[in-house]
Amino acid sequence: MVREEGIRCCVVRERVLAQASRVVVGQDATLELMLVSLLAGGHILLEGVPGTAKTLTAKTLAYLLRADFTRVQFTPDLMPSDILGTSVFDLATGQFHLKKGPVFTNVLLADEINRAPPKTQAALLECMEERQVTLEGTRYPLAVPFMVVATQNPVEYEGTYPLPEAQLDRFFVKILVDYASADVEQEVLRRYHCGFDARALDALGLGPVVDDSTLMALRTEWQSVAVDDSIIGYISALVRATRRSSDLLLGASPRAAIALLTGSKVFAALQGRTYVIPDDVKRLAPAVLRHRLVLKPEAEIEGVTADLAAQRILGSIEVPR
Repeated sequence: MVREEGIRCCVVRERVLAQASRVVVGQDATLELMLVSLLAGGHILLEGVPGTAKTLTAKTLAYLLRADFTRVQFTPDLMPSDILGTSVFDLATGQFHLKKGPVFTNVLLADEINRAPPKTQAALLECMEERQVTLEGTRYPLAVPFMVVATQNPVEYEGTYPLPEAQLDRFFVKILVDYASADVEQEVLRRYHCGFDARALDALGLGPVVDDSTLMALRTEWQSVAVDDSIIGYISALVRATRRSSDLLLGASPRAAIALLTGSKVFAALQGRTYVIPDDVKRLAPAVLRHRLVLKPEAEIEGVTADLAAQRILGSIEVPR
């Protein structure tokens, strides 16, 4: 474990990106947003077609933090007990004891989360919001830190169950993982040609960046980041404008405004600043808002996307000076 007193968020960002670049190529923006969510105590929804390194990126981040990592493949027959755990009768003692499920970890990768039925998806709601599991009236707290990284495929809908709005709203950010550029894809091919194996991270000599206690201490730094009243007003105006947009049937919730505020503070700390600027808010807004906006049918027909609606709103609100 790496234990450093006084380590700063910006130093952690540099180390994570430097170490992760030995495993994943061209994912700096994704990793930075994941780090923002982790430090803010939020959850992540990764959306992208298969083969774009979503799982590898999540696994790499957990590996660098030396956090417990568990992957669950969501399928139509997955039951809530398969995630949370269940009570098992012990013949030797004559008592029931909890057999913990994979949710008792630091980083839970819910792979293809939209393939599980609503009942199983709902099993994650208490975990994501309350950081606990309640089984047969007994409360079991989850590990600290705890983060859900869920993935979904944006083009394959057969045999899937769309995530309800209540669950989507519990994700701190939604990150779109697109195809790599030509240069990045060629670098990936060169690495595999030279013997790179994504299944053998131990062989790459990756070093831990921070331990659990240091990670929690970093939250003290970003929480002290200054936010001017004009920035708070700007965030409020952005979120409230989503509820009046002619493109949207449903705008962002107060939880989205809180996520935008805390995310901007973390992002500022990762850049080495002690204060939030409007560009921090603008940088985080698409990832925080896109999964919380419901488009009107006529807007979808016209080709409007959640990102485009968010950009229109950002362009309509006066930026504080």
